[in-house]
Amino acid sequence: MNTCCTRLLSALALTLATAAPALAHAETYPSRSIRLLVPLAAGSTADILSRTIGNELSKNWGQAVVVENKAGAGGTIAMAELARAAPDGYTIAFASQGTLVFNLSLYAKPGYDSQKDFAPIVLVGGVSNVMVVPPGSSAKSAMDVVAAAKANPGKLTFSSGGSGTSHHLSGVLFSQLTGTQVLHVPYKGAPQGILAVMSGEVDMGFYNTPTVISQIRDHKLKALAVTSLERSALLPELPTLDASGIKGYEVNTWFGFVAPAGTPPEVITRLHDQIGKILAEPTVREKLAAQGFDLAPLQPPSSLAALIHDDLAKWPPIIKASGAKVD
Repeated sequence: MNTCCTRLLSALALTLATAAPALAHAETYPSRSIRLLVPLAAGSTADILSRTIGNELSKNWGQAVVVENKAGAGGTIAMAELARAAPDGYTIAFASQGTLVFNLSLYAKPGYDSQKDFAPIVLVGGVSNVMVVPPGSSAKSAMDVVAAAKANPGKLTFSSGGSGTSHHLSGVLFSQLTGTQVLHVPYKGAPQGILAVMSGEVDMGFYNTPTVISQIRDHKLKALAVTSLERSALLPELPTLDASGIKGYEVNTWFGFVAPAGTPPEVITRLHDQIGKILAEPTVREKLAAQGFDLAPLQPPSSLAALIHDDLAKWPPIIKASGAKVD
């Protein structure tokens, strides 16, 4: 056998030897429980969606998907842990615009690079926020709040489920576009921040529709407007903030799932396809839609990567202009 053929066979053998473990891993994955890190508190939008998906994955694969809520520091604790995790598909995380985009401008050292440290799995969809005030508030519209904020600079407060969340940035954008000064009061999680609005501890908040829809319907919160450019199907009577007079106002929080960078492509594909299959089930779609989730059509992981890239160009100037910082 000549030297050329020998080298070719050696290269082929090396390629097969390298590929075999990855293929075997993909075929047997998952063979044990999976950790699903959620960077926000129990009861938050992230928690609701993650547990819905996690429960269905457990049923379909016969392996436990253990949801771990690791709230705090705007989600940087959970995402930094994911960045350090073994890239084997057994630790994944729910990720959002807040954790992958906002945090990189809000924190001097978030502990991760969204474009280098993670492998996108799938974009799930998005959700608008609702501007809410205490039930006894005299405000009847968003512009009433603007008028009050201008009459009392720096005195009106808004709560959030933590610095860097969409609740926080919604308030930042409100202040920026209306030329007002409203004080941010961060809480440990969305449920605590919502309670602060309900009790009148703070003057307002901007929370994900799924986490406040029941309180609005029970008249425990007064809703004034939605943060999207289109009205909510769940709250069709509410105007948008843009239509209310705050031109150009738009916040739509997107979310999805990511794994540590270096996770085998075959494992990413299995996760992507299985989550996509779950989200295509009518019962799951109906359940999530009823809670206010706007599910996206199934797209390849590259779509989530592109969204992260584009938003990292859009949001940092807005955050910088606001002066918002966490540390």
